[in-house]
Amino acid sequence: MKTVRKRVLIFVFVIIGIIGSYGAEVSTNASLPFVSPMFGENMVLQRGKPNTIWGWTKPGLVVEVQIGPASALGKAGADGRWEANLMPPAVGGPYTMKIDGQQHVEFKNVLVGDVWLCGGQSNMELPLDRTRDGDAAIKAADCPNIRLFTVKSKSAYTPAPVVEGSWKVCSPKTITEDGGFSAVGYYFAKRIQNETNVPIGLIKDCLGGTPAESWTSVETLRTLKDFDPALNEVERLRAVGGTVYGNYVMPWYDEFDIGLTAGWSSANINDSDWTPVTIPSDFHELGITNTPAVFYFRRTVVLPDPLPTGKATIQLGIIEKMDTTYVNGHWVGASAWVENPRAYTIDGGVLKPGTNSVTIRVFKTKSEGGFESPASELKLVLGDKTEIPLAGEWKGKLSVMVRPPVPLPFGFENWPVMPFVLYDGMIAPVAPLAIAGVIWYQGEANAYRAYQYRTLLPAMIADWRKVFRQGDVPFYIVSLPAFMQRRGQPGDDAWAELREAQAMTATAIHNSGLAVTIDTGEADSIHPKDKKVVGDRLALCALANYYSKAVIFQGPTYASMERLTNAVKIHFTNADGGLVVKGDKPGEFSIAGADHQWHWADARIDGDAVLVSSESVPEPVAVRYAWQSNPLATLFNGAGLPAVPFRTDDWPESTENKK
Repeated sequence: MKTVRKRVLIFVFVIIGIIGSYGAEVSTNASLPFVSPMFGENMVLQRGKPNTIWGWTKPGLVVEVQIGPASALGKAGADGRWEANLMPPAVGGPYTMKIDGQQHVEFKNVLVGDVWLCGGQSNMELPLDRTRDGDAAIKAADCPNIRLFTVKSKSAYTPAPVVEGSWKVCSPKTITEDGGFSAVGYYFAKRIQNETNVPIGLIKDCLGGTPAESWTSVETLRTLKDFDPALNEVERLRAVGGTVYGNYVMPWYDEFDIGLTAGWSSANINDSDWTPVTIPSDFHELGITNTPAVFYFRRTVVLPDPLPTGKATIQLGIIEKMDTTYVNGHWVGASAWVENPRAYTIDGGVLKPGTNSVTIRVFKTKSEGGFESPASELKLVLGDKTEIPLAGEWKGKLSVMVRPPVPLPFGFENWPVMPFVLYDGMIAPVAPLAIAGVIWYQGEANAYRAYQYRTLLPAMIADWRKVFRQGDVPFYIVSLPAFMQRRGQPGDDAWAELREAQAMTATAIHNSGLAVTIDTGEADSIHPKDKKVVGDRLALCALANYYSKAVIFQGPTYASMERLTNAVKIHFTNADGGLVVKGDKPGEFSIAGADHQWHWADARIDGDAVLVSSESVPEPVAVRYAWQSNPLATLFNGAGLPAVPFRTDDWPESTENKK
């Protein structure tokens, strides 16, 4: 009886589709695929909930999706998009998914399990081969029940319909392809899969250096008001047209940089009218000192025959504000991170025996800007470590000065930082894929607007939950690790305030959690190598809250304070197994009186509380713990999880007025 009813339904849908297709005023875009690339062989379908499968065909036509005993029908709308909502079969597999309509498609080796979206910036993006024990982890990554999908980076001014990427079975080979899969995501999945035996699908949907507003919709950002100037600039650039870079400086170059349109980076450019200059130096030889301006610098170097084997790099030291570097006319690197000494790898085949050209475009914004490092740091390093000095005689030419009517660009980052462009380019085309939840490692790019993050991150989470249409899916946040040099005196700190915003979000937003990593990190690297601990702690959040396992997932968490005669008693929750100190003493605590002046404090454990005091503060009113970018964080619970950094005061933050 069910079979007869199913055939009748199909017949009815087909007849309606045929009738609807005649005289349709809107036809489907022929470039859009019959099935979205979010679906394919080796994929994982989300268990336990309807899965929306979608694609494009002729308006009005009916598409049937079938996997195992489950099937569903979808009819294409006027825009040609069809959606079918299918309840998947039992966990496991492999299954074959069949999709019939205008075309017939079959996807083999499909599993049913849990799908997790891995979002954020470079620390989520970081591949295994750049992490501690990464080579060994790669060799052990033969995990056929873990599947990988990498969303290709894309900026867009309007929601992109189609994602670029494909599903792969996790193996030592596939986990290193496409730049390498997320180490955090892999360790998270491996822990979950080992403890639940449920197949795991991972979607790597992240990009280095990107702020949270880039991952948030324009509609949501308009409600926050803080981003209106940036949104207005994006609207202006969209109206102008041209390449969608996702940043502000590249379209500025396209519009104003004379050297770009004239091909000054070419290996064979005629530089007879360029001015002799000495690098490093100021820019007086080119007649410009105080005015922001773009310059091109060019010189030749003679290399031996044969060239040494191995990777060659060009090192230019620190440059203010932005450089773009070319060798023999080939782009080799660019950076707008002033504090970052330039060191660009030169691809094989770019260098040649004999004469080679080096061209550097510099956008200087300060009178003392430009090349800021000693002459010894400017060099070409060949594969055998031979160093060829680059300081000395060059030729230079002014491209453009920034003075009316030429404006400064809205920003100098040369990677996607515009609001909403990654939401439109990399989230919209993934939704409404059925997922178990999200793991999120981001915040570095928003740290100096940490107070704003209190509202931005919750808004972004609500945005994602809305577009994925599955209610309050789990959202687990990595609290930022230690970074930068440790300060000698207590006080305000942007990174500490960002961690507070993350913790506040995890507390306030339903079905979210916090993976604390304050006991990890590296002072000199924003990309700490220990990613296994990060993946494991995210997995603990999921195991406890999503998989209902009896595991401890949170370290000691501030609950309340009790003012004593000359001290403050801090009470904690999540002190499972008791409070534990890893090191000589509990640290680092600071304490302040009514004058808001912070002093380092003595601390000792008293049951599930900590007594904090200082001779310098006879009447304390507030306490902070691990309140700097790189604190000495030694307080843990008996389960080995670190205490969540906190403050008891509500005094104004250093980032409160940063927009």
